[in-house]
Amino acid sequence: MSNSSRAGAVRRALTAATLASLALGAAACGSSGGDPLASPSSAGAAAPGSGSGSTVVVGSANFPENVLLGSIYSQALKAKGVKVEEKFNIGSREVLYGQVQNGSLTVLPEYNGALLGYLDAKSAAASKDEVNAALAKALPASLGILDSSPAEDKDSLTVSQEAADKFGLKSVSDLAPQAANFVIGGPPEFKSRREAQFKDVYGLTFKEWKPTGETTANAIKDGAIQVGNVFTTDPKILQLKLVPLADPKNVFGAQNVTPLVNKAGVDATATAALNAVSAKLDTAGLTALMKRVAIDKEDPSAVAKDWLKSNGLG
Repeated sequence: MSNSSRAGAVRRALTAATLASLALGAAACGSSGGDPLASPSSAGAAAPGSGSGSTVVVGSANFPENVLLGSIYSQALKAKGVKVEEKFNIGSREVLYGQVQNGSLTVLPEYNGALLGYLDAKSAAASKDEVNAALAKALPASLGILDSSPAEDKDSLTVSQEAADKFGLKSVSDLAPQAANFVIGGPPEFKSRREAQFKDVYGLTFKEWKPTGETTANAIKDGAIQVGNVFTTDPKILQLKLVPLADPKNVFGAQNVTPLVNKAGVDATATAALNAVSAKLDTAGLTALMKRVAIDKEDPSAVAKDWLKSNGLG
């Protein structure tokens, strides 16, 4: 089986997991209590942000990271003199995508791989460039994506800092000499979804697979497992000093934070402001911001403001 074919299979498996994590009622935030937007206009209507001096409407899904990203986008636009309205905590992708398409929302923080999975579940695209090229074909003419950031909220194989230092672990490939001695943990379905893929793509055969669920990060730190499936922006990575390993063969597929826009609603100024955010936002930085929001319980708007100011964007 070629790496390209494997990537396609892996990509489709990842899509299901990622879409579930972004669905309405995400555990991190719970239900938003319904769609706070006004009744949508008919399909194909002009976006409210279209035309000189009009308002750009920035939306978000109903989980903390997406609200934070929405606030970063909103404040970056305001800093460039763009009129902005915020409509955060809306709900699932099914609701959000429709709102961007009909113009009720102008800008939405998206994850390119999950968005592609929603539009084309059969796509074999895995890398950032492959995914974005496929999105360009899958999106209707009225919608587009701007520059993807290096920041990704995606599955990873993660180890403790001690293990990374002791065994020289930087990439999933580096696990090959040690995998037979390592116990790996993750959600209950992780073994059935990933065991064959890691064996086929990286040649990894682990000593044991344990269903560690939400305790995975702590189990890595405590030594109950040596490798765990942790999302790359989980603030416990910083809190517990864990190390997500690079995945150069894209077993997990790209999930770059990417602005989805209604083209009629964004001009050159808005586009440049959002692309400038993408140029500065990386996974480590987003994880640090999420620690402030999820663990330190700081206001997402204030955290966004600090980040923009420190990066010369606010």
